[in-house]
Amino acid sequence: MSSHPVIELTSPSSWAMVEDKFSPFALETLAKLIKFQTEEVWPALRVAHAQLPDDQSRWKTVIPIIRDLKARARELGLWNLFLSKSHYPQHGVDLTNLEYAVMAEILGRGGHFASEVVNCSAPDTGNMEVLARYGSPEQQKKWLIPLLNGEIRSAFAMTERFIASSDATNIRTSIRQEGNEIVINGHKWWISGAGDPRCALHLVLGKSDPNSSDKYRQQSMVIVPANTPGVKIIRPMKVFGYDDAPEGHCEIIYDNVRVPLSNLILGWGKGFEIIQGRLGPGRIHHCMRSIGAAQNALDLMLARVTDPAKKTFGKYLYEHGTVVADIAKSRAEIESSRLLVYSAAAQIDKYKAKGALKEIGIAKFVVPSMALEVVDRAMQSFGAEGVSQDQSLAQTWAGLRTLRFADGPDAVHIQQIGQRELKRAPEVVKRLDAIKKKETGLFEKYQVKAHF
Repeated sequence: MSSHPVIELTSPSSWAMVEDKFSPFALETLAKLIKFQTEEVWPALRVAHAQLPDDQSRWKTVIPIIRDLKARARELGLWNLFLSKSHYPQHGVDLTNLEYAVMAEILGRGGHFASEVVNCSAPDTGNMEVLARYGSPEQQKKWLIPLLNGEIRSAFAMTERFIASSDATNIRTSIRQEGNEIVINGHKWWISGAGDPRCALHLVLGKSDPNSSDKYRQQSMVIVPANTPGVKIIRPMKVFGYDDAPEGHCEIIYDNVRVPLSNLILGWGKGFEIIQGRLGPGRIHHCMRSIGAAQNALDLMLARVTDPAKKTFGKYLYEHGTVVADIAKSRAEIESSRLLVYSAAAQIDKYKAKGALKEIGIAKFVVPSMALEVVDRAMQSFGAEGVSQDQSLAQTWAGLRTLRFADGPDAVHIQQIGQRELKRAPEVVKRLDAIKKKETGLFEKYQVKAHF
């Protein structure tokens, strides 16, 4: 059996399937990441929450211990691990998506802060990929490099109020050219990252050619500096009561916002192409971290149900009811979901995101729901404490629940996967007919009749 420290935090059998696909650099980086997270990051998580004020100043706060841990992560070379050099030779790290999948599971155990300290948290990860793949040299110099260095944060402005934003062709925000400027008018909400005092730019999706006969060429994407006149942050939205400060998820109005023409990304009518390129990797990153969140919840449950101080009626909690069965279900569901994620990550490495749409789509609607079930079982073992601020489980559950909407709702992914399967029907029917024909011939040859 492998002696790598990852087997203490994941499944030995799952690790055995992928260990030989890890480079020496990846193995060393994974071990270093585990040591950093277990010895420095996870012990700091409650401190980080305590350093975030309860009043409105929370939106102006850069959490001191997170700032210090980010500096430490850079010293250790644990930085921008999500950005694969195979796809982004100029800016990436020498890791495959499969290698990062295992690391992201480790990060997922520590929630959002654990990813932030290694510069691997959304929405910055997706925005960096957009700028690395589609940005001009000038845009990369001005915005991508500071993001890669962790000097600034960013927001991704797509979802809109008053429409069904799960269909991106419904987007109403206007993006039009006036001379050497682009003028933006629109009403967005759930714009993650926009509340952060370090947020320096928004990537805004809007309609630049609403009359185009091609509905997928009507949209464009533009860089909007966060301090541009007309950018009005209306309020932070709350997720089951959590505001996720200081980043937040904001409602924003863009009121006659003007930016230089050079802030257009890739070109007019390229918005839909950009978001499809961005959302594929982003979806699988969410799933990777969700595996870690589920694994952490199961670990908390194991500690709780074997705690002598929590005995009821003279028995450990695991000796009651369906607790053992719940543990077994959680273990099995995590194992199967992890393999889905590994499969999707491997497909991205081989064929890029476009060639892995099926695997990404399946993981996207299976993994968050699985993690929600696992966390719910863990909360149940904690009783009322499980839904309180004294445990991380309630906030973990709230964050996971949003993933059933984020980057496309479950229903959309399920529909797409079902339709993709239906396309196989003609070939399946052809194969079955061929088998039936040969079967009929065999009945005739051996002169027997079917019993059904």
